[in-house]
Amino acid sequence: MENKRSVAKPDGKLAVLIPGLGAVSTTLMAGVELARKGKGHPIGSLTQMGTARLGKRTDGRTVKLNELVPLAELKDVAFGAWDIIREDAYEVAVRSGVLSDKHLEEVKPFLQSIKPKQGVHDPEFVRRIEANHIKATKTHRESIEALRQDIRDFKKELNATRAVMVVCSSVETFRPLPESFKTLAAFEKALDENSPDINPTALYTYAAIKEGVPFANATPNASVDTPALQELAKQESVAVAGRDLKSGQTMMKTVIAPALKARMLGLDGWFSTNILGNRDGEVLDDPAAFKAKEVTKSSVLDTILQPELYPELYKKYAHKVSIHYYPPRGDAKEGWDNIDITGWLGYPMQIKVNFLCRDSILAAPLVLDIALFLDLAKRLEWRGIQEWMSFYFKTPMAQPGLPVEHDLFIQLTKLKNTLRVVAGEDPITHLGLDYYGDDLPLSK
Repeated sequence: MENKRSVAKPDGKLAVLIPGLGAVSTTLMAGVELARKGKGHPIGSLTQMGTARLGKRTDGRTVKLNELVPLAELKDVAFGAWDIIREDAYEVAVRSGVLSDKHLEEVKPFLQSIKPKQGVHDPEFVRRIEANHIKATKTHRESIEALRQDIRDFKKELNATRAVMVVCSSVETFRPLPESFKTLAAFEKALDENSPDINPTALYTYAAIKEGVPFANATPNASVDTPALQELAKQESVAVAGRDLKSGQTMMKTVIAPALKARMLGLDGWFSTNILGNRDGEVLDDPAAFKAKEVTKSSVLDTILQPELYPELYKKYAHKVSIHYYPPRGDAKEGWDNIDITGWLGYPMQIKVNFLCRDSILAAPLVLDIALFLDLAKRLEWRGIQEWMSFYFKTPMAQPGLPVEHDLFIQLTKLKNTLRVVAGEDPITHLGLDYYGDDLPLSK
């Protein structure tokens, strides 16, 4: 396939701008700096360690993804952040307790140099944090203008030629989608009226898109998954992706559920519970914030299992998700899953999973990949929903009318095939019939 897409080179520095200077973002920042210093490996990052096969299996061609397409290099990545707490990245990293003292000492001056700009805050959306570093703006329009100026200032301060934004802020309280998010005209009117329906994350989203900055939402908060802001992204020719990182327990669901459907095994029930003790856990201790997380964590099974196609297997399963704030665990989250399944003749069986994971360690490489792929999309002059990045999200977006794909392996195939096509290579279908000649004739 000789049809390589024209893509601008990633010349100069890339500013990765992050609303929310917390455990995930500081773990990312420290990890990138450690990798640059040769003190750590970027494990978990497709852009740094992933490969793609090219051509037939017999060709023996496999390349790293960052060789297949022109991605920004780690040496050219710079970070900026906003937060509602007045702490630099080193103070946050120490408080979060994710990384060892040895690792933190290696990057202490670097982290200390990352000081957040004042964040946009609405206590009705984030109730469990005592904010002490917030903008003095009085209206939504003032907040947006302040954020847009921050983006321009970040690019100057970081000597960056390009920027992307990935939201990693605290989970906001859940609210059903207001009418004001259903069209861009209604959203603009709500901004003018300073509507209480508009959440802080949506203001960051609007500011980024208006500045032409590709945007991704790594949280469950209302953002580019809404019709209004998707309309704005297409209007402004900005690439967007989201929502909510698929890092731990939900990743396991998108691995196990496809296996059940592939083998046509039935599902009676799936009980999931989590205990965690970091700031994310503290915020999620608010039932209204937990509801937002529950929505994204619960959405994957129906899409994968397709109960409308397989009612005998999946029409009536029970699905329960719970999250509990347990301070002793810190960032070492534990997820328990009890899965009640049925096999031949309806006989019951069970799968039990006890996933002792590190929340920010799993999430940090995803944020890096998202940032680098968004920058690639920008240089390709792509706009709107980047469905090929669904691999990274609990609740990925698709064009209206298209069913969303949640199967992790289908998502990975889609991502790699997209990169193959960008590079002028054939997508891989894994059909393989041409290896067997007359043994498997397709026509006579």
